[in-house]
Amino acid sequence: MQTGVDAQTIYAVATAAGRAAISVVRLSGPAVDDVLLQLTGGVPQPRVASIRTLAGPDGVIDQALVLRFEAPHSFTGENVAEFHIHGGRAIQGALIRALASMPGLRPAEAGEFTRRALLNGKLDLTQAEAIADLIDSETDRQRLQALGQFGGGLARVVAGWRDALIEASALIEASLDFSDEHDVGDVMPPAARASVASVARAIAAELDRRGAERLRDGFTVVIAGPPNAGKSTLLNWWSGREAAIVTPIPGTTRDLIEVDLELDGLPVRLIDTAGLHAARDFVEQVGMRRARDRAKGADLVIWLDPDSGVIDEELASVPILRVRSKIDSEPERSDDFGALAISVVAGIGLDALHAAVVHRLSEELERGGVVTRARHRVALQTAKDHLERAEQSLDHAGPIEFLAEDLRLALRSLDGLIGRVTSEDILDKVFSNFCIGK
Repeated sequence: MQTGVDAQTIYAVATAAGRAAISVVRLSGPAVDDVLLQLTGGVPQPRVASIRTLAGPDGVIDQALVLRFEAPHSFTGENVAEFHIHGGRAIQGALIRALASMPGLRPAEAGEFTRRALLNGKLDLTQAEAIADLIDSETDRQRLQALGQFGGGLARVVAGWRDALIEASALIEASLDFSDEHDVGDVMPPAARASVASVARAIAAELDRRGAERLRDGFTVVIAGPPNAGKSTLLNWWSGREAAIVTPIPGTTRDLIEVDLELDGLPVRLIDTAGLHAARDFVEQVGMRRARDRAKGADLVIWLDPDSGVIDEELASVPILRVRSKIDSEPERSDDFGALAISVVAGIGLDALHAAVVHRLSEELERGGVVTRARHRVALQTAKDHLERAEQSLDHAGPIEFLAEDLRLALRSLDGLIGRVTSEDILDKVFSNFCIGK
């Protein structure tokens, strides 16, 4: 990935590959007007759509709708043009070949348009990430969360913390000249102390919330239980297809079977597992080990059992939803061990189970939160660590230089989170997940 904003003009197809009614080719950089002049014979007015004939070295390419945006009033902050051409592969290829033949132009790298927008101050790093999340969103809840981040949700929260710490840091920096004569207690006003403590508490509270991350990444729900409890049948019902083999023979499922679902707007990976019992067969033992390992990391385990309801002891600390299965075979049983009761074959209790799963998963979302990525969490944890050290300096009248440095480092972590101070390696990692043309 290029470092900084270079002087070259970049181009890429911004729409999905393949045959379509419309294809969009986007350009950004200083040579945009020259390209327009060469391809269309003129430079359209900014922000006015016009139909132009595109012609390259080999003749007419297509009739296209052309849009032009002048810097800095564009997505990237540079001169930008878009060619809305007919979506045939041959037309795309002819236009790309014409662009490739022009001096000062090169193909865009993954996410480079958005990266230029970041480097030109058109958006911050959390907003850039939100664009990727918006493109990748598969449910309405994910879409709405990404829109909230793109609107500056996390950035506004971080800005409030930064303002409070900058004010406290300014008071500390102003006192450094007198550090030989005063200790921390003398130079740190109560309001500044309160600001540091308040921001530290707010960051700690945010780190304790994981709902936004779970919504972005998706929830993991594992169906576990003894052999022949109906786990695969339940997976097939939820997925609406024969995703797992179902037989009356116990132990049919020996490996993990995963299906991605949307449950009332929640992205869920539902996993069928091997039945848990005292197996002697080596292959079954391997399958059960995988089942237990996956269940231990799940957001929710549906423990499916037609009989005792006794949960595997290794899963005692995992969030469990107990479900009695196959109630059509023994409808009069009263010892339902306090569980939901279902029969997939008879269609009994399935709506209640669906609602119970959605309710359990939604409990985490109700706690709120704006952290959506591991990168955010690392930055906030680093800031929190420095603020805690700053508080220790305050409590024990430590050297004022230590206090000032911890506040500086906390601020630097927050700046890195929103992209004010960010290494090229981090930018490369963020934008490598973008599609070409975005």
